[in-house]
Amino acid sequence: MTASAVPLPNGMPDQGAEGHRFMGITLYDHLVMWDLSKSDGPAALRPGLATAWRVDPNDPKRWIFTIREGVKFHDGKLLTAEDVVFSYDRAFKPDAPHYDARGSSQVRGRMPTNLRWYAEGERTFILETRTVDSLVPYGATWTGITHQGAWEAAGRDNDRLLQRPVGTGPFKLESFNIRERAVLVRNPDYWETARIPKVGRVTLLPLPEPNTRVAALRSNQVDFVEAPPPDAIPSLRQAGFNITSNQYGHNWTWHLSLIEGSPWRDVRVRRAANLGVDRAGMKDMLGGMMLEGGGLVPVGGPWNPVRSPRLNYDPNAARALMAQAGFTPRNPMRTKVAISASGSGQMQPLAMNEALQQSLKEIGIDITFEVFDWNTLLTTWREGARSPNIRGCTAINVTYTALDPYSAMIRLLKSDLVSPVANNWGYLNDPAYDALIQQVYETFDIPAQDAILKQLHDKVLDEALFLFVAHDLNPRAMTRNVRGFVQAQSWFQDLTPISLG
Repeated sequence: MTASAVPLPNGMPDQGAEGHRFMGITLYDHLVMWDLSKSDGPAALRPGLATAWRVDPNDPKRWIFTIREGVKFHDGKLLTAEDVVFSYDRAFKPDAPHYDARGSSQVRGRMPTNLRWYAEGERTFILETRTVDSLVPYGATWTGITHQGAWEAAGRDNDRLLQRPVGTGPFKLESFNIRERAVLVRNPDYWETARIPKVGRVTLLPLPEPNTRVAALRSNQVDFVEAPPPDAIPSLRQAGFNITSNQYGHNWTWHLSLIEGSPWRDVRVRRAANLGVDRAGMKDMLGGMMLEGGGLVPVGGPWNPVRSPRLNYDPNAARALMAQAGFTPRNPMRTKVAISASGSGQMQPLAMNEALQQSLKEIGIDITFEVFDWNTLLTTWREGARSPNIRGCTAINVTYTALDPYSAMIRLLKSDLVSPVANNWGYLNDPAYDALIQQVYETFDIPAQDAILKQLHDKVLDEALFLFVAHDLNPRAMTRNVRGFVQAQSWFQDLTPISLG
């Protein structure tokens, strides 16, 4: 893994979406899951522990989930709707005795409209929202389902539960050492027969330094590495290792502060910065393993169908805008940016940010970096641009999965989704954005919703609210013995089909 520690096995793991990939969807299942079985199209939602979900026709703020029958937890308990209630209490109810504050910090921002939830019998889970929210099924992909008996068996202690987690997922946890490794073993009784893992054991190793991961692969310490450095990929191919990659919803940006005193409040500076990024040059630097940043989602879908001319590389136009704002390469705008040296989806953050630093210097923006540990950077992102922990930075380089309307746009733009609710890090507060987002929430027809989302994304591009740089192709390298892996067009991946020849 690219993470610097093993993700927490609590059903709501840390270490970003990489934590969810390796410790969330392996040990646990969710009401709604992603179909990760194919590589030739975007991953779609599919039934998980809920076989169906619908909005109450008499109340659009009331969601009804039908719970799957016959599912067993790792300890043999049969799943009921009460287990879902318990799990949602752990995530979203601070006064519950079993509330998990660390886990909640990872998922509460995914479902900010939650109001209350309860069971109606063993097979029906009800979720009520504060406002009409058409995006609830996407949020339901994040909270892993466990049960109260597991928490009781761990002494009613969420820390002890980390050593004895109980989910319904295709893998069970055999051992866990947060700084060294975790060992997952096959769940032979998994409810979805086709996804019973082909391998008996998976060992997760946190290796944040890219060249260390490659060395581990070459020395047969591991069979599979995330994000090999681009300059190593040709030699790995030549040595017989398999390299896989695929496009998917992933966004590599700088999030820009809009609070008082931030230089990014000037739209001319934001537009200039976007015109000053040599995305094609960065793609060459990464050996082709990126898509040139096209916005909050890659170019080509209904929300962002064509590439915006606002994202061309035009340093002369950028310098003209900076001059209008009162800055030149000799009299530059100076500011600090928070970055990490590694982490989930950060690609090659040091090399990429140094390339940006050089490009922006040529148009009159002088950047210095504050380097954070990945998990600390994520915490700082959740705390917002006003946090004293941001160390004077006016931008932050946090990458994230952008697979649905909420994760891709809404949580970053809605005025009431600032810290501690969600991820409006820069404190954007604009009624025009809020009005479009409200339309999205209230629109259940997908084509109509897509049209509103396109309006929203066009506005973001026009006002250059972020520094748009790249979309990851998520390269992976593995030995020729690794068979059956299907790289889905998703940040998440299914380990269950993998076998070792």
